[in-house]
Amino acid sequence: MNFDNLEKYSSAVTLSDMEIFVFPELMYSLVLANIMSPAIWKWRDEETFQKLKGKSTYRRLMRMRQFVMDEYEFNLDLNTWGLTHKDTEMSRFSDYIAPDRIAESNALFGYTGDQYYFDVDIRRHFGLDQYEGDIIPYWKTETVEAMNAFRLRDGYEVGAGECVSLSTLYAAAAFIVCGIPLDDIYMVLTPLHSQNFIDINEGIITNNRRLVTKPMWFNGTEISDKAQRAIRNEQVTIVAHNSGHIHCMYDEATINQKQYQKLDSLLRRYLDAPLTHLNFANFLRSYGKYQKAFQFCRHRRDERMFVKAETLFGYEHGSRFRIYDETFDKLLNDVEEEDFEVYKISDRLCCEQLMAFVDYEKINIRKPEDRKKLAVFIAPFVKEDAEQCVEDLAVFLHIDPRLPDSKKIFQAIEPIQLKPEWSREEIIDYLESIRDKNITADLAFYAYRDMTRCQWKPFVKAAVERCPVSIEAHTDDSIEQVYGQLKALADESIYDGTRLAQPDEVANYKTGDGLEKAFTFANILHNRQPQLPLKIIADGKTVTVKADTDYTFETAKNLQTHIRIDGDSYKVDGE
Repeated sequence: MNFDNLEKYSSAVTLSDMEIFVFPELMYSLVLANIMSPAIWKWRDEETFQKLKGKSTYRRLMRMRQFVMDEYEFNLDLNTWGLTHKDTEMSRFSDYIAPDRIAESNALFGYTGDQYYFDVDIRRHFGLDQYEGDIIPYWKTETVEAMNAFRLRDGYEVGAGECVSLSTLYAAAAFIVCGIPLDDIYMVLTPLHSQNFIDINEGIITNNRRLVTKPMWFNGTEISDKAQRAIRNEQVTIVAHNSGHIHCMYDEATINQKQYQKLDSLLRRYLDAPLTHLNFANFLRSYGKYQKAFQFCRHRRDERMFVKAETLFGYEHGSRFRIYDETFDKLLNDVEEEDFEVYKISDRLCCEQLMAFVDYEKINIRKPEDRKKLAVFIAPFVKEDAEQCVEDLAVFLHIDPRLPDSKKIFQAIEPIQLKPEWSREEIIDYLESIRDKNITADLAFYAYRDMTRCQWKPFVKAAVERCPVSIEAHTDDSIEQVYGQLKALADESIYDGTRLAQPDEVANYKTGDGLEKAFTFANILHNRQPQLPLKIIADGKTVTVKADTDYTFETAKNLQTHIRIDGDSYKVDGE
């Protein structure tokens, strides 16, 4: 394994956001690792999904949303996976992307996004302002096992993960539990977020723990406005799909060109809404500053009644009913008598009158001349800036996603063709069979961490170079104390079978098989005495770390290996 491959394959073990940005194949590798994992397959046996057998895919997916929301928290604790140095990471990736280009599209290296992010001070928004100078946090992406293991940490009652972890979890679960073909799932990454677009009905976007349908996307609520931030304000850096990927900075793309064109069309259709009564009400909900210029004019008991826009939106708070959807009449029934006016409010425009004008004039909000005409019509009521109001309305109803430029060199690769009806074992066998044809499938086994199917060197490199939490946790302990404390931890691995946790997973979740504890101990010892040669010898039942003395752990992983760590050199017998 040459240096380039070792860097990439060890990154499949670490799975930091930085590594995924530089090596875009890793994103889908984690999806495949989660698909191979028995953890998500167990969800199929949950009563809540058993009851939905034979029901529509859409209904199963909506139930999946509630399941994910019940079982996982969104975690943005930047210290979860420790700290690194900006210069270290820049140097590490300089052979792949120039440092100044990394800074253009990565939040840890200077990226601030467009005007929205300048306005909210994005570094403070994400907590990056707590780090000074060269220090930056690792943003590591969790496997489903690591997400589940958050339950073992203080302060967590359920699993947890950051946005990339949740998007890969959703993609895998949509395939396994909901039976959605991988062809219909597109992963969309921006510098600060990760979402999926699922081609079902009018389209669904996953956003952290939530699913956002097209009507929800345009409903003007705070939650929906937040869901829009990334696609509305950021360049999409990577699109990952079962046919391949495309990256905003690389000249070559492996995604199927027709599939990419299909996503472009589907996403643009999803991000465009007509100017209707409902969508204008949604706009006023989102842009509350314009509500004072409008009123709603309705018939009530055969009489025309008028109510201020902000008054009616006030009734929406805490209510299940919404303006201009199928529950509008029920909302009106909740309005107190004194909040209705029997005469039109002279300095406010009726929303119904506005929409009558839009329909009569056939206003197309995308056309500048029609926007001008609409601004003139509302000007007597929106006194501050009618043109800005119309511009805001146009922006609300339409987003142009900044996908990676399609003018790439598209290289056809062996696509990953999994069938929803396959068993987990059939899927693993299939992925094993295409490892020599598809690097994403090959990398998936390293993200999956099954050491009977992987070379050891990438795992070792990741363990002793990118696990600062385990080192920090024992800063004040002697080596003998570290050994004793590791021995005293629970002996259960968060991974099944011959799969292994990294040292920082052992440190964070305070549990691990003896072989995982041995790597954790070796990481700490190597950090303190980097020139001290180390050996890790596993014979199936026990594992020994040989340094100036021997440190032995019991293991149930039944793995055999002989590893030597000498400075920054890693050697594995038989590899």
